[in-house]
Amino acid sequence: MQLTFYSEDIDFELAEVEKIKNWLKGVIKNENWTLGGLTYIFCSDAYLHKMNVEHLDHDTYTDVITFQYSEEVVEGDVFISVERTNENATTFGVSAAHELYRVMVHGLLHLMGYKDKSPADKTLMTAKENQYLQVLEKYSTTN
Repeated sequence: MQLTFYSEDIDFELAEVEKIKNWLKGVIKNENWTLGGLTYIFCSDAYLHKMNVEHLDHDTYTDVITFQYSEEVVEGDVFISVERTNENATTFGVSAAHELYRVMVHGLLHLMGYKDKSPADKTLMTAKENQYLQVLEKYSTTN
């Protein structure tokens, strides 16, 4: 039952770690899942692109890649390109933190079985992201 954050090949520290942990655990609980082991790895565009090519055979840049290790509990690794989320935040007119949190919950939702390939799946995924971003402010460092 561990939730951890690391940086790989970049100098990055997640702000409000305890608040974000509480929020993510709340999402897991609300979706009726159990936390097994969840690791977020924050990295560069180049690092994530290399992983995308080597592990998924996709020669494209992306903001997030999720590796699921269990279908029974939430267990996996979520790799996030901080460069890409910052760039997307500018494109979408939102704060860098907002976009980072959206991508974090997006990766988590994938670990809980949500998909985003079809238009219907994408609509549901976006609705879930928005739902959980709205409740983020309810979480304090003591929840």
